[in-house]
Amino acid sequence: MVNSTVEKLSPTRVKLHITVSPEELKPSIAHAYEHIAQDVQIPGFRKGKVPAPIIDQRIGRGAVIEHAVNEGLDGFYRQAVEDQELRVIGRPSAEIVELPELKDYSGDLVVDVEVDVRPEFDLPAYDTITVTVDAVETDDAAVDAELDRLRARFGTLVTVDRPAAKGDFVELDLVATIDGAEIDRAEGVSYEVGSGELLEGIDEAIDSLTADEQTTFRSKLVGGDHAGEEAEVSVTITAVKERELPEADDDFAQMASEFDTLEELRASLAERVSEQSVFTQGAAARDKFVEALLEAVEIPVPPQLIEDEVHNHLEGENRLDDDVHRAEVTEASEKQFRTQMVLDKIAEDADVQVSQDELTQYLIQSAAQYGMAPQDFVNALQQGNQLPAMVGEVARNKALAIALGKVTVVDTNGKPVDLTGFVAVEGEEPTDAEDEVVEEAQEIADAAADADAVVEAEEAPVEEAPKKAPAKKRAPAKKKAADSE
Repeated sequence: MVNSTVEKLSPTRVKLHITVSPEELKPSIAHAYEHIAQDVQIPGFRKGKVPAPIIDQRIGRGAVIEHAVNEGLDGFYRQAVEDQELRVIGRPSAEIVELPELKDYSGDLVVDVEVDVRPEFDLPAYDTITVTVDAVETDDAAVDAELDRLRARFGTLVTVDRPAAKGDFVELDLVATIDGAEIDRAEGVSYEVGSGELLEGIDEAIDSLTADEQTTFRSKLVGGDHAGEEAEVSVTITAVKERELPEADDDFAQMASEFDTLEELRASLAERVSEQSVFTQGAAARDKFVEALLEAVEIPVPPQLIEDEVHNHLEGENRLDDDVHRAEVTEASEKQFRTQMVLDKIAEDADVQVSQDELTQYLIQSAAQYGMAPQDFVNALQQGNQLPAMVGEVARNKALAIALGKVTVVDTNGKPVDLTGFVAVEGEEPTDAEDEVVEEAQEIADAAADADAVVEAEEAPVEEAPKKAPAKKRAPAKKKAADSE
C-alpha cells in the first residue's frame, strides 16, 4: 500500500513523505521488465520475449528499479496529494530517500516530495464592503453624444479649402528616411487628425496645414524592417476633408434604425446609454472590489513559483540581467498570484458551477477576441489540454459577479448604483463531466463553422531533485512537470 504524511514547511509549501510497499510497487516492476524486453536485443531471444532473469543478468536490477520508480512515481504522488487533500499550485520536486533491495525487491520505496500549495485565508463578508465608482450621466447631453456618434457613421467626407483641424480627414503622402536614405514610402494615406493611430508626432506636425503643404518631423517607425528605429518623416497633405453629418430628423431615424421617428430613436439611444453606464460602472466596481479584497487579506506568495515565472518571462524577453525590469515583473506576478487566489477562493466559497450554456458563450466570445473561428479555437484548446482551464475561468468570472451583487456600490455623488444585469445569480445548472464538456464545445464549434459564424490544469507530475544520499541511485523524471495544477 501507499502511505503518506504531510509536513508544512511554510504557508505555501509542504513536504509529502510517501512510502510505497513492495506489493504496491510490484506492477510497476513487472511493467518495467516488459518495457526493457521490448527495447533490448539479446541473441537467442525474440524482441519482447527476453525472460526476467536474463534482463537481470545483462541489464541489471538497478535499471529495472529505476524504470519502475520512474513509471510509478507520478501515480504515487497523485495518490498522496488526493489522500492528504492538498491543492497544489506549483511544480513538485522529489527526492528518493530509500529504494527497495536489489536482490529480491523487498523493502519500501520512500520518497519525499516538496510542492507549493494554495495558501489558506478567509475573505471578509462582502456586505461589509463599499466601493465607489465614477458617476455616469445619462441625460440629454449623453443621448446627444450617442446620436452624434451614430450620425458620424452615416456622414460623408467633403473636401474643404482650409487648414486641417482635429476631427478632419486628410490624405497624406509619407516618405521616411534614415541618415538620408529612403527606407519607406506611402501615398494616398487617409488619416483622421487627432486619432493618434499613425505615427507619434504626426498630429502636431500636420495641425493647421492646408492641401499641398509639406513638413517634416522625427518619429519612431512602428512597422517594417526598421520598426522601432527613429526616422525623419516627410509628410505632404494632398487633401483636407471634413465629415458632414446628416440632419437629425425622422428621415435619418428611418435610414439608420428600425424606428420611424427621431423621438423613438432617441428613446432607444437613451436605453443604450443606460446599459453602457451599467457596464462601465460594473466593470469599475468589479476591479475596485478585487482591490478591496486584496487590501483586506494577507495572502502569502510562494517564492519559488514566482521566481520561476519571472525567470521564464525575462528569459523570453532576453532581459535576465535587467534588475529594474525584474523588480517590476516580480511585483506584477505577485499581484497576479494574489488576485488568482482571491478569485479561486470566491468561487470555492460560493460553490460555483458552470453550465453548458455559460461555457458555450465564453468559448464563442473568446474565439472572436482572438479572431479565430470557434471550430479552430476549440481544436487549439483541446490540443493544449486547455478546456478545463477555460471552465475554471468561467467559474471565476461567474463567482466574482455573484459576490459583486452583495457589495454596496455608490457613485462619486453618493448615489447607490444598481448593477442588476451586470451581476450573476446563484443556483445555475452545473456542467457535465469534462468529456461531455469537450463534446458539447466541439458541437458548438461545428455549428458555428457551418453557419460561418476552449478549473485548473492537471496536477503537475513529479520533477525530481537530487537525492540526499549519494549511494542511492535516483529515478529520472518521467516528463517535464507542468507549471500548476
